[in-house]
Amino acid sequence: MENTKIIQKPVVDLVATGKNIKNLRHCSGFSVRDLQCIFGFEYPQAIYAWESGKNIPSIDNLLVLAQLFNVNVESIVITNQIEIEITEPLVLMKTA
Repeated sequence: MENTKIIQKPVVDLVATGKNIKNLRHCSGFSVRDLQCIFGFEYPQAIYAWESGKNIPSIDNLLVLAQLFNVNVESIVITNQIEIEITEPLVLMKTA
């Protein structure tokens, strides 16, 4: 017998996260060049890609940003909830 279950799944909103990074950077008094130097990037494009929502920082870089901005990672990453439908029973594979 199969049951259907709806669950909420968080997904990262890249654009909103980028805007948030830019806002936190401004509020913390850092320039793009400052972040470029802190992360050791040759060019500032990575920072601009984060702030425009084209890319998201790696977990390591998010941890550094959180420390620089004096916030937790959850305050940097903006998520939306989407509903997904799961048909039960779920078949889970066990590994030894």
